[in-house]
Amino acid sequence: MAGIPSEEFPSSEGPMPRIEELRQKLSAAERATGLSGERGAPFDLGIAAIDAALGGGLGGGALHEIAAVRESEVSAATGFALAVTARFASRPRRNDPGHARGRISTGRRAVLWIAEDLLIHENGAPYGPGLEEAGIAPEQLITVAATRTRDVLWAMEEALRSHAVGAVIGETAARGLDQVAMRRLSLAAAAGGTLGLLLRAAPDEAPCAVTTRWIVGAAPSFALSPSERCHGIGPPRLVVRLVRNRRGRLGAWIVEWNSVEQRFELATHSEPVAGSAFDRSHRTAVA
Repeated sequence: MAGIPSEEFPSSEGPMPRIEELRQKLSAAERATGLSGERGAPFDLGIAAIDAALGGGLGGGALHEIAAVRESEVSAATGFALAVTARFASRPRRNDPGHARGRISTGRRAVLWIAEDLLIHENGAPYGPGLEEAGIAPEQLITVAATRTRDVLWAMEEALRSHAVGAVIGETAARGLDQVAMRRLSLAAAAGGTLGLLLRAAPDEAPCAVTTRWIVGAAPSFALSPSERCHGIGPPRLVVRLVRNRRGRLGAWIVEWNSVEQRFELATHSEPVAGSAFDRSHRTAVA
């Protein structure tokens, strides 16, 4: 049922455990044969409920879609994409066991951000202090402006296959993207073992060859003073909805980004998250 957090899924007495077991076996078989469109171990987002829904974490060598709930909340989706990228870049590696979690170090691979030039003019370019808050050093981010959507997709595919960057973020406002191109992006991410994030200004329900699909919006953020009498601005708080997931179930959560610890935190355990109204016209929904 839409809007119910993942903690409220059926108990172990129902059929869900068997379904989850079959999903995990199928996912493991697909990864072993290369049919899943992802490669490499998943990385955790830091929240047990979300990582469990993802079957252990978000696929690293895979393509994922992150869309804003509406165009006015692109900044929320952008912040989520950057935080996910920082989590991926700061994950422990076998050949780097002493690497501490946190922002990307100087010796790490760069993050490539490819966006349509019109979106850069409308939404602005990545901001240095904001990148630091997300856990990405500004000097590690390479930005590329493309004239057309197909140029964004082409540049993403080339970068994902190149092994030269650690993650690729592609920002586009287009809807109904070419499915062949999307499949090529998914295969490129798997071939390069690179995290690919497709950032979109609004949700698109069209079929897509992505491993996960997220819809992100802003949530009220507040903090209490030590006396708990005065309210102030707290850490960034987001409503995240997992609406497509090849490796497990769906869900909705309210999360906060802890910029000090460089990790997500669950903002609520019991608040239901209301589902979006899809039966209204675009004009009414935006209003």
